[in-house]
Amino acid sequence: MTFPDDDATLSFTPAAIHAAATVIGAGGIVAVPTETVYGLAADATDPQAVARIYAAKGRPSFNPLIVHVADLAAACDLAKFDADALALAEAFWPGPLTLVRPVRAGSGIASLVTAGLDTVAIRVPRHRAMQALLAASGRPLAAPSANASGGISPTRAVHVRASLGPGVPILDDGATEAGLESTIVAGRTILRPGPITAAMLATVLGSVEQGPKAPAIVTAPGQLASHYAPRKPLRLNATTAAADEWLIGFATVAGQDSLSASGDPVEAAARLFDALHRADASDRARLAVAPIPAEGIGEAINDRLRRAATR
Repeated sequence: MTFPDDDATLSFTPAAIHAAATVIGAGGIVAVPTETVYGLAADATDPQAVARIYAAKGRPSFNPLIVHVADLAAACDLAKFDADALALAEAFWPGPLTLVRPVRAGSGIASLVTAGLDTVAIRVPRHRAMQALLAASGRPLAAPSANASGGISPTRAVHVRASLGPGVPILDDGATEAGLESTIVAGRTILRPGPITAAMLATVLGSVEQGPKAPAIVTAPGQLASHYAPRKPLRLNATTAAADEWLIGFATVAGQDSLSASGDPVEAAARLFDALHRADASDRARLAVAPIPAEGIGEAINDRLRRAATR
């Protein structure tokens, strides 16, 4: 099987993985699910292929990309790991944790992936589709979220197509599990909160700290002040909706949609971007979202919502 054209979407099968690996081997890009969101994958060692990611997303070239590899051994071939990083990798890989580590000389990672920095953001994904594509392609894969830069991240194949339009082949394996991008850690500093919470990290490291919400120099994905944004204005911590607003509820706050009627923050994380896509496509001029408690994974949800509301 091959992708009949760049506008095709293939359901997950061994033949579809082979087709996607063929695209990767030819220097192309393919949208593929991970356990967090759908990623736009290319060979991380091929500068022209990586440039196609930036072009498809309209992504600023100073914003580095995450490199996905099959296992810890592959990660250690590309980056230097100290005791803390090894402990985190052993505790949370494969899974939604990205580690920012010094890149090894001779790693072959394209400088466009690291945005010219001497570090690389790297993780081992858990999702069967990305793991299968890594195995079939035999390459480390740069794969930022498969959406237009700054827009709402995609948790379904239809979100990818709506955001990027024609020209990108998609490997469809249903809705993603976590629904939020990976937690990013450099040393003992959380650069981007995510499904692996500060409390979970602290069980391994003893203590962690939060990095700046909008750093002067971007050293990892997801640090731009305005990011994950719908086209329409978004109001946070809303308990009622104005006449022209689409309200995304949570717990006892009802709306046109709800992240979790029972107040489950894990369910809310999984539904967040899907709900924002539906709200953005509604007939209301503005969006609003109910308050989400900041504990645990709620911290990551609020991080995404703050950036989504920044214009």
